[in-house]
Parts: sequence; C-alpha cells; structure tokens
Amino acid sequence: MTLPKIQEAQVHNRKVLLRVDIDVPLHNKDILDDSRLHASLETITYLQNQNATIILCGHLGRPDGQDDAYSLDPVAKWFAKKLGLQFTSTKQPIGQLSGWQLSNKLYLLENLRFDPGEHKNSPELVNKLANIADVYCNDAFAVSHRNNASITGVCKKLPHYAGIHLQKEVEELDLVFKKPKHPLVVIIGGAKLETKLPLVEKMHAIADYVLVGGKIAAETQVLEKVTKIDTGNVVLVADLIEQGTDITQNSIDNFLQVIKLANMIVWNGPMGLIRPTNDRKGMPETEHGTRVIADAVSRSSAHTILGGGDTTEFLQELHILDKFSFVSTGGGAMLLLLSGEKLPGLIALCEK
Repeated sequence: MTLPKIQEAQVHNRKVLLRVDIDVPLHNKDILDDSRLHASLETITYLQNQNATIILCGHLGRPDGQDDAYSLDPVAKWFAKKLGLQFTSTKQPIGQLSGWQLSNKLYLLENLRFDPGEHKNSPELVNKLANIADVYCNDAFAVSHRNNASITGVCKKLPHYAGIHLQKEVEELDLVFKKPKHPLVVIIGGAKLETKLPLVEKMHAIADYVLVGGKIAAETQVLEKVTKIDTGNVVLVADLIEQGTDITQNSIDNFLQVIKLANMIVWNGPMGLIRPTNDRKGMPETEHGTRVIADAVSRSSAHTILGGGDTTEFLQELHILDKFSFVSTGGGAMLLLLSGEKLPGLIALCEK
C-alpha cells in the first residue's frame, strides 16, 4: 500500500484539517499517558514550518452526546503548553463547529464524538469538516480501522494525505510481512479471543515462534484448531496460574528462552490482568508475567514493535517504552493490519 504523504502536498499557507489520535486516558482531567499526543507533534511541526493553518480534530472516549467529562479541554491545554502557546479555556466557533484557538495558525475542534454524525459518517458532519480546510491529513493510525466522518468521509471532499506518524506506523508493520528478521517472534496476549485469534492464525504462518499468554491462553481447544496446520513454526501457549490472572513461572521461563533467539519481536497484549495503579495495593500481583517479558524484550538486541493500549500504558509506568524500536499507537488497528485486514482509513487515503 503506497500512501500519499503530507510531505508531497501543497500545504504552504493553506488550511489543513489534521486528524490526530487524542483518545488519552484521563483521571480528574489529568492526562495519564500523553504518548499519543507526542506522536502527532512531528506532523504539526512540519505543517507549522510550511506556514499552514492547522485545525486539529479527534475524539476522546465514548461519550453519549455532549458530556463535559469527555471535553478536549485538557488536550487543548496540553498542546498549548507543549507548543509554548497562551491558552484560554473559552471555546469559539470554528466554521459550523466549535473548539479552541491556540494561536493564529492552530486550532483544536471539540470532541468529534459529541456529534453522532462522526460514528455514522454523516454527510452533514463531513461537509462541516471539509468546509473549514483546503487539505485533509490523517495522522491517527489508531482509529484508521473505523469508517467515521473524520477518517473516511472527509477524504471524499478534500485532497487527502497520510501524516508522518501514520506513515511510520504502516512502514513498521509492513516490515513484518515484507522484510521480517528471522527468527521472528510474535507475542500475543490480552483477553478478547475473537480479536486475537485471527492474529494467531496469520502469525502462525509467517513467524518462527508465536507466544500466547493472557486470558486467551485458556482457550486451548480453539487455539489448537487454528494452529493444527503444520507450517514448521512453533506456537507456545502459556499455562495460567490457578486464578487465571497471570501466566506461570514455567511459561515465563519458556518464553524468555525464545525471546533470546529473536531478531525481530512483535508484541500485542499483556500476559496477565493489568490493574489500574490505585487498585494494586494489597491485591495479589497479576502483572508479574508482563513485567518480566517486558524487561526481556526491552533488553533484546532484536528489532522490537509494541502495540496495545493496556500493554503500552503499563510499560509507560515502568519507564521502558523508549527501549523499544517502535511503539504503535494502535491496538485494534495494529491487530487488524497484522491479521491481513484492510483498514478503511488507509483505503480512503489511497483513493483519488
């Protein structure tokens, strides 16, 4: 898939609608993990250097209509502070929409999911978005598997391009298929078997080793059916501790032996239950397997690709994210792309 790049677009002195991933975890209006916001800065800086007017847009959470708990006010403050701008919390009209003016050349629209037209990909919202810009740029890989107004709909109205971070996401994940470094080890965890099973099946065909942990490891009969075809590759399914909330020490040891062999590692999903930080005190530890595997992968000399919200947030707490070769912002989108699915947001970018 050859994406049209924002670097190839005529954006000097033009208005650019920039779809970014701003679905960040909040606690009392404080941003707990800003890695997704950081991922957008390279494209923003590029557009600023082109003297473009930038209208940022995105969503936060799953609000049911207008809900101040999901307002992008904390995100607006973050961008203002990070970019050295003066912030005022008063929203103002931006075309037929509303949001914050962060500078003469930078705006942020309010949470797009406040409008049901975002999820429905309504022509009304598509027109409102298209009418405030000359060019559209998608830099939100994490939501590119959605057929939303701000992802696919606006591509039908404006010249459209991939942002710099989205380009990197696709290039990195393409390496797994086009230029894998063997031995290739794929680690798959988490709880939702229906989303992870296609990935296990696809990776069984191309990876030297597939290591399966998390709650999905308990589904041994289903996993056996998927992996019964002899590809010459190895699938190791972890044993779970009695409570089923983490993998056993024996499974950890087996996984560590395989990780030592790897020249490329792809990891999506934790090995056990990841509890919120404030829920861990006095509770049995369920993060041990994820912590040990994370330490081993971060120390590996292999090319390492990490994805999945729970996993990345936990590793952010451990302060080791910067030790991975690449950290994907997309959990679901990463899963689908690696499973061989075509993402609507990427298809829309490639259409003239």
